Amino acid sequence: MTPFGKYTQEITVVWDKKSFKRFHTYIDDHSFLFTDLTRERPKSAFDHFYLKGLKNIHDKYGWKVTLNCFYYNDHDKSFTLDQMPDIWKQEFTDNSDWLKFSFHARSEFPDRIYLESSPEEFGKDWDMVQNEIIRFAGEDSYIAPDIIHWGNIHPTVAQEYVKRGAKNNCISMRPMVMGGPSLADRMKGGNMNNTRSRDVFDGRNDLEGFALYYEPYEEKSYLTHHGNYYDPLMDLVIRKSCAVCCNLVPLDQIEKRLNDFTADLEKSGGEFLGLASHEQYSFPYYFNYLPDHMQRIELAVKTLVEKGYRSAFFNEGFMGNTSWEE
Repeated sequence: MTPFGKYTQEITVVWDKKSFKRFHTYIDDHSFLFTDLTRERPKSAFDHFYLKGLKNIHDKYGWKVTLNCFYYNDHDKSFTLDQMPDIWKQEFTDNSDWLKFSFHARSEFPDRIYLESSPEEFGKDWDMVQNEIIRFAGEDSYIAPDIIHWGNIHPTVAQEYVKRGAKNNCISMRPMVMGGPSLADRMKGGNMNNTRSRDVFDGRNDLEGFALYYEPYEEKSYLTHHGNYYDPLMDLVIRKSCAVCCNLVPLDQIEKRLNDFTADLEKSGGEFLGLASHEQYSFPYYFNYLPDHMQRIELAVKTLVEKGYRSAFFNEGFMGNTSWEE
């Protein structure tokens, strides 16, 4: 009952049949790895320090990970994904049970590229990256993405995203009101720290009215307490956010962050959450290189596995649970 009358609500309840605690991991912005492999051509792709590090985490914890890919390397304009050799195709296929590749964007810059594009442009970029992944890594190594570069996408692009097989996305899929450079300035590329300007919802009380206007309260409240919800009209699971983005959380804070996140999630019976990071922070020649980046990823995985969470691909089955398909 409200001052405006009596309201009722109906919801669709999703049965997560034979549910289990699980998490997914995606690492964004891949182009450095492919540039290195193309130029160095090691006997095994897993001789490269980056893939070797990822495989080490898999071997220890049964970890699964999706590497989200660019077509262009904006830090080395001479490289495009079509140059990547297919000499490790069988090797990638043999490891496709835990290592997948996906579309992320045409390139790193501009940042929120699909907030200002048509579904046709988006589909062209998706096909361009997907076709190359299948060429050099095989069909089994490809999976639909869990998120697009910077998350923000135009509503018609979002429809195309779902049509192409994506089953979940972060709440950031909705266009957000953000500060920062204009599109023209962002097209020039450069330091991503300059484009990470805060949005209007940075916790300041004087903006509460704007937050209520731009962020539906009921949705935000539900995600705060439950972490995820299923939208039957879009046939899409919307996630609050990843529990930890490893390149943003210092090594000594990762375990506490995950302890707090899982404690809140489990209060409502929630059983799935995500981890994320970005490729470039593992590479010594990147200007924001983090020497402990791989350690951060491993600690996040280790912490969740020791809490009883299993690694999964969220675009397989229902958020990594394939019980309905068995």
